[in-house]
Amino acid sequence: MDFTLTERETWFRDRVKAFIDAEIRPRHAEYQQQAHEGERWKVLPVIEEVKAKAKAAGLWNFFMPPRSGRAHVDDSFEFQGTQLSNLEYALCAEEMGKIGWASECFNCSAPDTGNMEVFERYGTANQKERWLRPLMNGEIRSAFLMTEPQVASSDATNIQTAMVRDGDHYVVNGRKWWSSGVGDPRCKVAILMGKTSFEGSRHQQQSMLILDMDTPGVTIDRMLSVYGYDHAPHGHGEVSLVDVRVPVENVLLGEGRGFEIAQGRLGPGRIHHCMRTIGVAETAIESMAKRLLSRVAFGKRIADHSVWEQRIAKARIDIEMTRLLCLKAADMMDKAGNKAAQLEIAMIKVAAPTMALQILDDAIQAHGGGGVSGDFDLAHDWAAMRTLRFADGPDEVHNRSIARAEFGKHADWKAEVAPR
Repeated sequence: MDFTLTERETWFRDRVKAFIDAEIRPRHAEYQQQAHEGERWKVLPVIEEVKAKAKAAGLWNFFMPPRSGRAHVDDSFEFQGTQLSNLEYALCAEEMGKIGWASECFNCSAPDTGNMEVFERYGTANQKERWLRPLMNGEIRSAFLMTEPQVASSDATNIQTAMVRDGDHYVVNGRKWWSSGVGDPRCKVAILMGKTSFEGSRHQQQSMLILDMDTPGVTIDRMLSVYGYDHAPHGHGEVSLVDVRVPVENVLLGEGRGFEIAQGRLGPGRIHHCMRTIGVAETAIESMAKRLLSRVAFGKRIADHSVWEQRIAKARIDIEMTRLLCLKAADMMDKAGNKAAQLEIAMIKVAAPTMALQILDDAIQAHGGGGVSGDFDLAHDWAAMRTLRFADGPDEVHNRSIARAEFGKHADWKAEVAPR
């Protein structure tokens, strides 16, 4: 087994890291200032300026894997960007994860990445021209409207938003929340999941529609907070849909195909989060180590107290193990396809946030009172990582899949000897 990175993998990782070090990290204070002054829901000039530089440098739209062997793709539309394999992208995404706003600078931030992949995989030529092209060029932002406050949305078949056919339109009524990105003034389009039928197979009642956010009847009722953070200017909103009329041609792939599309969309999105999570953990262990080396308590450096040696060692071990599992899942997606890698994706989706949360918790402890303040990014990062334990499917759902696969290996086993 060869763990050596290829020349291409190393080249793209190092280019992304060098760009972040030269163009993003030095402007982090400027980003923080712009984000916290004036109107909360706005376009930040610093991001737009860095995006232009990244695009000019050819560091753009990394997340879309090559087309070979992919179903439904309309080859007449050329996707703009450097299409990396999942394994190649994983190395770049880890670097992006070290600074929260870096992903958007490369046009690689959620939920746009998943939405662009849906448009590219399942959209018609007209749908791609109308919505994929401006998303691909970084001119607009998007949202994914799936989760609902009234039902347990971890089971997507529970979705209750109604899409009733009326001539050349669907009339949509429902309520969505945790609709990430709707607070951004550039959010012009959403992919909306609801039911075009409440009868028949549980997995063929759902459909997905392309929703123009300016359509009458679409209302952003409020922006939600995450442990007190509003995550502006991106944010997560609660959206009401009252008699919203959506043209029939806005349906994706066809009626009853929504669950199928959702499964195809969420797989890559889950692992993209995990790739960035490893970057967050790397930043946390660095911050923790520097703090421990710089502070003295009870006559010696805090770093020299054995409890902190144990915590630092465990953090490094956990990061390395998690990275290997993430890279294995990405490699399997590339070689065998997303469906074949479902188990590996489920495992990394559970493991990565749990790993990062523990390291962040230790880093906060190492910083004392400063760790829970806004003086460091640790508290904010912990809050963001905690949401990943249920975003794109809660731990319980993924653990259920993992356990069932394990039980399936031994389904034919019969006890030959009674317990002693």
